[in-house]
Amino acid sequence: MTPGYLIERFDPLSKVTFDANNIYVNLNNSMWHTDLTDPAHLYHNKFADKIALSVSRAHPASPEEYARLHNLVEGLCIAGGLPKPAIYVVDDPAPNAFATGRNPQHAAIAVTTGLLEKMNRVELEGVVAHELSHIRNYDILVSTLAVTMVGAIALMADMGVRTMWWNGGRISRGSDRDNGSNPLAYVGFLLLIMAPIVAKAMQATISRSRETLADVSACQLTRYPPGLISALEKLKADTTVTHSASTATAHLWIEQPMSGVGDDGKLGGIHRLFDTHPPLDERIALLREL
Repeated sequence: MTPGYLIERFDPLSKVTFDANNIYVNLNNSMWHTDLTDPAHLYHNKFADKIALSVSRAHPASPEEYARLHNLVEGLCIAGGLPKPAIYVVDDPAPNAFATGRNPQHAAIAVTTGLLEKMNRVELEGVVAHELSHIRNYDILVSTLAVTMVGAIALMADMGVRTMWWNGGRISRGSDRDNGSNPLAYVGFLLLIMAPIVAKAMQATISRSRETLADVSACQLTRYPPGLISALEKLKADTTVTHSASTATAHLWIEQPMSGVGDDGKLGGIHRLFDTHPPLDERIALLREL
């Protein structure tokens, strides 16, 4: 990949830049960076797609049995200049789909049997284009960076707690400053309490923005927004829970797969901070403006 390759998110204030070994995210003028050559990233990038497919109980889609799906994927890949990803099917009655993989050369998309049954060709094309856009926009790498930032927050919290006392928990010495506790310990305790909450909200925010970008990119790929709009309307009308999904893979799917979405109660605003997907009404309204 050419160094300095830039992908602009739908939010013009936020940009993601990749080069051969690094990923940079400018999130509302705050720059985050991670080195993709780090062993932890190499392990995650190599096996994350296989883990996601295994957790979702996906199996390879036979070209003979799922010829329509293979034809759609091949056509969109040719239009978008992408290599054809591996194609999987998840035996689940809920209409849904997801993409995974560290780059376009090592990518896979999976669709549920419910999606294949309930979508016509134009609608299915819109959904597949959405998933291919995730691959094209390197959204899995962005998710990797989000996980890295979560780990950094947890590490800072742990370090703060470990410095609870000036002497690090050793026997008190006369040279210790008033034998008092380290004020950084209070910061550590605060981080320890807030880290999981902040980390989850941060991951959800990034996931929602990437979903919006994938919707717009899908319409650019198909050049027919009504197809994806109709698909999202069907997803909105369908209330079936995706049983093959889990909280660990919820951000991958085209629609929030877990139950309990759309809470409009007293704490609805707080709950929405942790949603991995924008409301379908907002996504549909945005696409109608294109």
